[in-house]
Amino acid sequence: MNVKGKTVVITGANSGIGFATATGLARLGATVIMACRDKGRGEEARNDIISTTGNPLVELLLVDLASQQSIREAVASFKARRDRLDVLINNAAVFKFTRAASPDGPELMFATNHLGPFLLANLLLDVLRASAPARVLTVTAPSTVPLDFDDLQGEKKFSAAQAFGASKMCNLLFTYELARRMEGTGVTANAIHPGLAKSNLMKEANPIMRWAVNLMSGAPEKAAETPIYLASAPEVATVSGQFFRDKKPINSNAYSHDRAMQNRLWEISATLANPA
Repeated sequence: MNVKGKTVVITGANSGIGFATATGLARLGATVIMACRDKGRGEEARNDIISTTGNPLVELLLVDLASQQSIREAVASFKARRDRLDVLINNAAVFKFTRAASPDGPELMFATNHLGPFLLANLLLDVLRASAPARVLTVTAPSTVPLDFDDLQGEKKFSAAQAFGASKMCNLLFTYELARRMEGTGVTANAIHPGLAKSNLMKEANPIMRWAVNLMSGAPEKAAETPIYLASAPEVATVSGQFFRDKKPINSNAYSHDRAMQNRLWEISATLANPA
């Protein structure tokens, strides 16, 4: 799995699965662009990866996925420096116990976990197409939460668990719709269930939930094996529209495969983020 000469953008790459994925791909020789929100933590993680792997081709790209302006500025900065992108890995996610709004208005988990990656991917599609074969990977979970399109932002009724689960369902719907829209372009789109990994994601959850999640969580390095595989393995270069765990396709629930729901979410997301 030689990815020397390949450029990979990974969101949330300064900790957890993102950091482990960035480290693994840097070790394989990729040029790794760490898309992180915090400059200090991002630079510290970047230095750690360079010293650990001996690969100097690791860069920091500042971006806050909750902010559409930040995403647009990050994409402009990336395009000013580079003219190719081989792999985009949407890894960053947040969990908020209480409802909060993003800078643009949408609920924060919806904005960060779905709308941000949606906008980022769409703004980078021209570079991905020009670099084809290219891959878009989205780290998510086997959510079974249907979307309430009449209250997508949780303004009428908010449940942290429901909102987080809905954002993960959005990841699946987005992946399948993107895969279909990219047919024939050389750009593939797949989703990944990495399993539970130790991280700070659930720091705002109640103590019992935090304890249970931590008890069931494994090492980020183990969870990163599938993202690394899907970003680099030649045998999956043309595989698209699939959901993976442990390097193998798995099934997501029937709702996630509903084309009407996929298209409806896409159209709403396009209205909210205006990627055109």
